[in-house]
Amino acid sequence: MGKFIVEGGNSLEGEITVSGAKNAALPIITASLLADSPSTLLDIPALRDVINLCKILRDMGAKINRDGSTVEVDPRSLHKSEADSELARQLRASYYILGVMLSKNGKAKTSLPGGCNIGNRPIDLHLKGFKALGAEIELNHGIIEVKADKLQGDKIYLDYPSVGATINIMLAATKAEGKTVIENAAREPEIVDLANYLTVMGAKIKGVGTDVIKIEGVDKLQGAEHRIIPDRIEAGTYMIAAALSKGDVFVNNVLTEHVKPLIAKLHEMNVNIEEEIEGVRVSKTGELEAVDVKTLPYPGFPTDMQSQMMVLLTQANDSSLVIETVFENRFMHVDELKRMGADIKIDGHSALVKPGKLTGAEVAAADLRAGAALILAGLVAEGETEIRDIFHVERGYENIANKLSGIGADIKKID
Repeated sequence: MGKFIVEGGNSLEGEITVSGAKNAALPIITASLLADSPSTLLDIPALRDVINLCKILRDMGAKINRDGSTVEVDPRSLHKSEADSELARQLRASYYILGVMLSKNGKAKTSLPGGCNIGNRPIDLHLKGFKALGAEIELNHGIIEVKADKLQGDKIYLDYPSVGATINIMLAATKAEGKTVIENAAREPEIVDLANYLTVMGAKIKGVGTDVIKIEGVDKLQGAEHRIIPDRIEAGTYMIAAALSKGDVFVNNVLTEHVKPLIAKLHEMNVNIEEEIEGVRVSKTGELEAVDVKTLPYPGFPTDMQSQMMVLLTQANDSSLVIETVFENRFMHVDELKRMGADIKIDGHSALVKPGKLTGAEVAAADLRAGAALILAGLVAEGETEIRDIFHVERGYENIANKLSGIGADIKKID
């Protein structure tokens, strides 16, 4: 399964480059099936989740060629509307096949999706949207099947601004007859990126980036070339790594608008950040000030940065409060940080983080972002940290050990 070995104490210096966004790449690769011709996608990261999705789509008949970070998707040989159940259970984003194939063929079938166990993430809002568009839904023994003779646009209000539901309804509505309006829609940059791609393919979408998205259905979509946006969570992880080490690091390929909530908190903590055209520089950090953090849907502070931020707060000059409002199981990294000496007390959805020295230990990644947090803790801890279950980390970070080594971190991967 592999593990990371991290020796703490090194100051990080140099330049590190962010890969394309996992949470944009997955729906965009799947959306390529909607076209009647091939698409070329650029800056696709080499991640476990991307590899698993490509396996699913190939099994459905799509031709997918990969050359470095470029992926070509040819949907013309598709012959199945059903995703392989075993592969789908390994990948949360496999549920995008439902929206795409419902729109393309009027039917789709897959198992309930997998992914990190970070809390209750039902897909009832996805199914509510499909039903509003005219689909019939069957759920039997963990298998979801959706069917529709004809999809008809409708007004859909989401009880919560779910990223997955917003994307899936968008995908289903692209070829629905008439207009679809999604109210209380999610506003994440990855949704905007998908909409930009669909628009180049010929879709008619307005209001993306706001909480009301309007989609006018079209008959056909054509393949297109599209470059994926940079991964804002990967960027934030490296920014925190630089702040922890009190080094001088330029994080390249960052859209600073996408990391504004993190930049604001780092400024509050006395971290020196310079925003540049191509990225951000984190340098000469002084004493870290304690701050309180509350996770919220975009444009609030991202839940996917909560665990990494908590590591930084252990090095602040006073106690900090972290409030998690998005996922109820997002504190699974806390027990592992405690093994490294962290003083953290959990009360419901809140965690009180007290400052203190971290010491290397044997720990395990419970999920993707928890694994990233443990790497960060290892970078600042005294002695050696051994991190197991790193397959979680490799679902969302491309070559993280090599990238961090390139700026001075003492980290190696052992297979």
